[in-house]
Amino acid sequence: MNNPLKIIFAGTPEFAAIHLRALLNSEHQVIAVYSQPDRPSGRGKKLLVNPVKQFAMQHNLEVFQPLTLRGKQAQTELAALGADIMVVVAYGLLLPQVILDTPRLGCINVHASLLPRWRGAAPIQRALEAGDHESGISIMQMEAGLDTGPVLVEARTSISDNETSGSLHDKLALLGGPALFKALSQLHLGKAQPQVQDENNASYAAKTSKQEAVLDWRQSAIELERKIRAFNPTPVCWTTFGGSKNEQRLRIFAAKLEAGSHSAPPGTILNADHRGILVACGHKDPSYQQLRLTSLQLPGKKPTTAADILKGYPTQFSAGNCLGQPPADIQ
Repeated sequence: MNNPLKIIFAGTPEFAAIHLRALLNSEHQVIAVYSQPDRPSGRGKKLLVNPVKQFAMQHNLEVFQPLTLRGKQAQTELAALGADIMVVVAYGLLLPQVILDTPRLGCINVHASLLPRWRGAAPIQRALEAGDHESGISIMQMEAGLDTGPVLVEARTSISDNETSGSLHDKLALLGGPALFKALSQLHLGKAQPQVQDENNASYAAKTSKQEAVLDWRQSAIELERKIRAFNPTPVCWTTFGGSKNEQRLRIFAAKLEAGSHSAPPGTILNADHRGILVACGHKDPSYQQLRLTSLQLPGKKPTTAADILKGYPTQFSAGNCLGQPPADIQ
């Protein structure tokens, strides 16, 4: 391509770093990188360098980490770079209108959903939690609203029955690069045909939290199974075991639906063997009354199979015991 685009890249997590790597391997020129400020993490509260900054530093790219882009100094600094376009991928900061208007071709965003479905911070997790059969990448011309801009390019992929947020993240990351390059080419050649989003089909993907990762066994097995996949690898669903006197947390990485009826209270262990721990769920349809937990993690241990856990804790997970709080006590 003659006259490659001068690009400012803005992003923070690994998903963004993958797209930055793709841009560096293209004919375009990344002239600067914007990323979230380093923040304390872990028990020692050491400053954590995010994946985009790490990658940028390894390739000697200039990195900017403003707390906000609403200040005059940050805006003047960005304008002085003289970029043709700004590519934003999971940056985590809102871009005011003055920033959106600064690059010659504006700002575009790589978003991990088929817009207008799942605008917001957690589109991958919410798609799985809702039981969507399809996801994809949307390359969007950014405007002031949250993920409301017109879509330039779209790339689709199916969601398998055993898809986790981790696996869907990786699939979408591979789709993002080619879709991004297609959008850049269209904009560079003046051939872009942005499609306005249908507001009637819009949905919001709120950020996930550790609080909502606790399993409520009164829900149907299919709702719980979807949430377990949606929250793997983070924040990871959990329940408790051992009763109120010796309560411990049990993290759950994988589970399977198992048809069958029962009359036990939700959370009751129906049986436990090498296939997993079968738990009663709250649903009238026999197809969604039982969930078999197959991949688990005890406090201070590594994730393992239910069969391995039963070798060390046969009594705690025997039939008749209850996981989580008894239904009457769940607030």
